[in-house]
Amino acid sequence: MGDRVFPGRDIEVVSENENFVVIEGNSGFGQIIAPKAVQIGIDKAKKNGVCVLTLRNSGHIGRVGTWAEMTAAQNVVFVGFVNVRASLLVAPFAGVDRRISTAPFTVGIPVAGDEPIILDFATSAVAEGKALVALQGGKELPPDVLINQDGTRTSDPIALYGEQSPGQVANPMDGPGALRALGDHKGAGLAFVCEILAGAFTGAGCAGPMPRPFSNNMFAIFMDMDAFAAQDGIAAEIHSYADFFTSSKPEEEGGTVLTPGQPERIKRADRLANGVPMSDGAWESIIETAEKVGMSPEDIERAINA
Repeated sequence: MGDRVFPGRDIEVVSENENFVVIEGNSGFGQIIAPKAVQIGIDKAKKNGVCVLTLRNSGHIGRVGTWAEMTAAQNVVFVGFVNVRASLLVAPFAGVDRRISTAPFTVGIPVAGDEPIILDFATSAVAEGKALVALQGGKELPPDVLINQDGTRTSDPIALYGEQSPGQVANPMDGPGALRALGDHKGAGLAFVCEILAGAFTGAGCAGPMPRPFSNNMFAIFMDMDAFAAQDGIAAEIHSYADFFTSSKPEEEGGTVLTPGQPERIKRADRLANGVPMSDGAWESIIETAEKVGMSPEDIERAINA
């Protein structure tokens, strides 16, 4: 796949008008490229009401919900479709061969006087990172989220990564199987749309066919809430519907019905208070990586206790 990311690269505006912009990421670091691109979308939406943005050829942009939160904090609605070129991890509905990236879909909606609504998920049955956690001895995967070449469904991450030997760096491209799409044909359909909008419309390319270089690509819509009349009325209706939505009797006794974004906020508060649970395998990988880049045991200890 060649080099995935290059240091020192910046964004380039390829074409634009008042409501549209095409941004080239030049294979730069996604955590630098994405916020710069998103801010351009926000600024155009704040000035002109709406902006359609395409970002192509970026390094990994990380959790897309971060950019939805960034957008909502500036009172702008965000709708984002993302694909990962050259990352074939997911099988289409009724298939077993990898044909799709994990293709995240994200929506951020600001709510006047309250926390925003953030919907952010991979269109695969589970994110690849959760499969890696399971491979390294962490939380087990739900049943049937992966599929083998013979069509059998499994929760064993070996289907994605292949058999592992001691010290081997896990690569999700090595396994014989694939992740399944979220929600069968509906999730596969949404993933297909993510690939088309983020891959074809941006000009970067879809996940396959291979070979092709790695990149994250995004098709996003930004809408300024100030351009909508009666924001207070919108917020009141959102609150009313959220209360109605969450008033449903829980499926399990003692359970809670939550709106999008609430589970993550609850978990974030718990992690900040009690720490982040981590499997032995994941921690060992972090220590090994630190040692490989030249950190001494003393450096590592200081970083742990910082």
